[in-house]
Amino acid sequence: MSNSKIILVTEASEGVGPLIVGALAHGGHIVYAAVDGCTGSASRQAVRFRSYAAAQGVDVRPITLDPTADRSVGSASRRIMREMGRIDAVIHNGMQPIFGPAEAFLPAQLATSYDRSILGAQRVMRAILPHMRHRSQGLVVWLVSSASAGGAAPYLAVHCSIAAGLDAMAVQYARELARWGIETSIVMPGLFGELTNPFRDALRPEDTERVVEYEAGPNRGLGDAVRSAGLQLVSNDDVPGAAAGAVAMIVDTPFGERPFRVHVDPAQDGADVAASVMDRIREEMIRRLGFADLLEPHHAEPQASGDGMPPVPSRRPS
Repeated sequence: MSNSKIILVTEASEGVGPLIVGALAHGGHIVYAAVDGCTGSASRQAVRFRSYAAAQGVDVRPITLDPTADRSVGSASRRIMREMGRIDAVIHNGMQPIFGPAEAFLPAQLATSYDRSILGAQRVMRAILPHMRHRSQGLVVWLVSSASAGGAAPYLAVHCSIAAGLDAMAVQYARELARWGIETSIVMPGLFGELTNPFRDALRPEDTERVVEYEAGPNRGLGDAVRSAGLQLVSNDDVPGAAAGAVAMIVDTPFGERPFRVHVDPAQDGADVAASVMDRIREEMIRRLGFADLLEPHHAEPQASGDGMPPVPSRRPS
């Protein structure tokens, strides 16, 4: 179809990833579904995506992409460019639920989680953005847990810190890419019954001795109580299909009309209120500094050479 876009979905087999891939593919887009070549299940994930594409009559192409390895990310980017000649959109879906006393997480665990989520996103951006900037067009969609701004339960310190880091990256990248004609949207899924739920299936601390100390002291039973309370906030029937639908809606919305944030949160943790306040304060500072034009993307002329100079922005048609 004429409006078909070439889209990369990172961590496509994790959490809401398969739903996003399906929603985009059924919208007529060509979807590269990234699977981690370092995991033993990568080949099975690739087979599932191929089988899904064949059964549904859609264009889903599994692609090996280990977000912790520069070489793997670069190879995936080059393959897409070789096959399609462009990358229209990238969907960041790279955050694993994490639950437990902050002290009980080994520094190495945090380093691994930050490497996969925060640095992984940076690796993807460094591989994809040069192609988008050369064409002076593109779309970056970030899936960021509502825990980055909303009310959060105890034992979610690591989870919240990664979510907040991704949100900060998304906001700052949006400003830096506006003059290049590259648009940014942030989708904030909250708690769901089966997926994206740190109270159900999450990375746990490896320092079990510290966990035992917490459970034997004043915090006895707190972990189980928090998990139980968290699970009661939502129904097991809740699935993040609305989050996938939000991504598809953003992709299909014309340039300049896309929402900066979309909240999809059955638990209603207040992230919609907090994020709107933070965004307003940030926008006010940008205006005070004299860079109001960075608050929305501009149509820009494609780069004719590799001189690295930014394109001259033009006003969006009214």
